[in-house]
Amino acid sequence: MSTALRPLPACGVGVLDKASVLLEIVESGPASLLDLVRHSGLPRPTTHRIAVAMERLGLLSRDGQGRFVLGPRLGVLAVEARHDRLVEAAGPVLADLSRHLGLDARLYRRRGELQICVGSSVDRVAGVDLAAIGTARPAAAGPAAQVLYAWEEPDVLYEGLQRARFTPAHLATVRRRGWAYGPDPMASGLVSFAVPVRDAAAGTVAAALVLTGVSSRMPPAPDRRLGRAAVDAAASLSDALLRATRENSPAGHPGV
Repeated sequence: MSTALRPLPACGVGVLDKASVLLEIVESGPASLLDLVRHSGLPRPTTHRIAVAMERLGLLSRDGQGRFVLGPRLGVLAVEARHDRLVEAAGPVLADLSRHLGLDARLYRRRGELQICVGSSVDRVAGVDLAAIGTARPAAAGPAAQVLYAWEEPDVLYEGLQRARFTPAHLATVRRRGWAYGPDPMASGLVSFAVPVRDAAAGTVAAALVLTGVSSRMPPAPDRRLGRAAVDAAASLSDALLRATRENSPAGHPGV
């Protein structure tokens, strides 16, 4: 760890300036209390008080050796920043998909037991937006919910399956194929095709990209045109997440 820090801009609020200095130190690697005192130039009692307060807020944490490291709250904030970038990138991607395929295109993210629409094309299915941006519905049925749960950790998956209308076998099929296809619970007579939008930095599924149409216009199973368009669009959104990860990562760190 360097013994000299680049001077940081001061905001004029003393405790925030001091906290910013401590974050700058820990960004370079784990730091003991002695390291924080040495590299910040702050008195030991002040350093200890601020570092412990930041730990309580989740801005700092401790490693196995008791050294201070970046806390989980910073990771959550970075993830949300990446998700904001995902939503921003989704608009034109979904609109292009809708124009190209003549289907409604949406983006869903899961929040607990709900799936929330965070992006939507102009509806071409029923003339009204059945799931406008911000609409929340239970993540218990349908292709979107299956994609949002299929790659989750076992404990999260177990909890979700208690209320779901799909089974572990259904999700195993989704993982093997890489997509979900079937009746959409949004309205009778609709069929949806869902693919995952992956957060490569976190190794998780960030969202489900969903194409929906009336059953008479949808093939019995996803054809090459439908599959290629959806997968390419999901890859484009995953790339947007990866770029956001790099932009939001501290210098010298590949990701959060």
